[in-house]
Amino acid sequence: MKIAIAGGTGFVGNELSAFLADNGNEVLILTRSKKESDKSGVRFVEWMTDGAAPEKELEGIDAFINLAGKSINDRWTEENKKEIVESRIKTTREVYRIIDSLQKKPEVHVNASAVGIYGTSETETFTEESTPGASDFLSETVMKWEQEAAEIGKLGVRTVFVRFGIILGDKGALPAIILPYKLFAGGTVGSGTQWMSWVHIHDVVRLIHFVMKDSTIEGPVNAVSPNPMQMKEFGKTAAKVMNRPHWIPAPGFALKLALGERSILVLEGQRVIPKAAAENGFTFTFPLLEDALSDLLKSR
Repeated sequence: MKIAIAGGTGFVGNELSAFLADNGNEVLILTRSKKESDKSGVRFVEWMTDGAAPEKELEGIDAFINLAGKSINDRWTEENKKEIVESRIKTTREVYRIIDSLQKKPEVHVNASAVGIYGTSETETFTEESTPGASDFLSETVMKWEQEAAEIGKLGVRTVFVRFGIILGDKGALPAIILPYKLFAGGTVGSGTQWMSWVHIHDVVRLIHFVMKDSTIEGPVNAVSPNPMQMKEFGKTAAKVMNRPHWIPAPGFALKLALGERSILVLEGQRVIPKAAAENGFTFTFPLLEDALSDLLKSR
């Protein structure tokens, strides 16, 4: 397959492009800077710069995957929040423009999303059938993002929204989560009862490939393990895998002072189940947290 990826140089994009290329696909990564790829099967295509016309090189693509957008891991100042939203809207509109200009439309468009769209709760369980709840900045942002991406479906292209949970890998949230344990200072974060819907990066990549290939799947698909955990148990499991104590709590008020509004990412959460993935026959390589952490931390 010939596959275009926007956001292909980020955490998920790097893993995904390597996986797709290793499986015999031609991967075109959209980038704002001209560069040469050192990996067989991967080529960079300039976009969103003056004079760039990526559609000329994307004619004949079978799939378009959009992972592009400003990181949510910076402090949520009003300026950063504006950039987080606008970066997603702007890149998605450019994806629409490119696909609309192609003589032959791709068979599928996969757009990154997030389980944050459901809002937060300690008591509810969310599936793809749950109604999104615009109760905070993150849920509002994801709703706007999906609404924009849904316009591409009107071009006759099957569109899938892969809603990421907390992705565990060499980058992303895991290094920050395990740092206190490496320093023998790990413990319960906040109340410890908040849910953490997590997923191994390997399963994220496999799920994107799965929904891309299965022509019957469209709409939202939760990219989370079938076994979410409450934060206290997550911490205890990390401590067990790392052979470290779990004893020094991180109080919620301290995290709010340190992280500001972004503290919602660790102090509140949601229990999300991957119903669509299960119903369509996808199986997780790492459904259990202890196995996922053992795999990711074995070289640390």
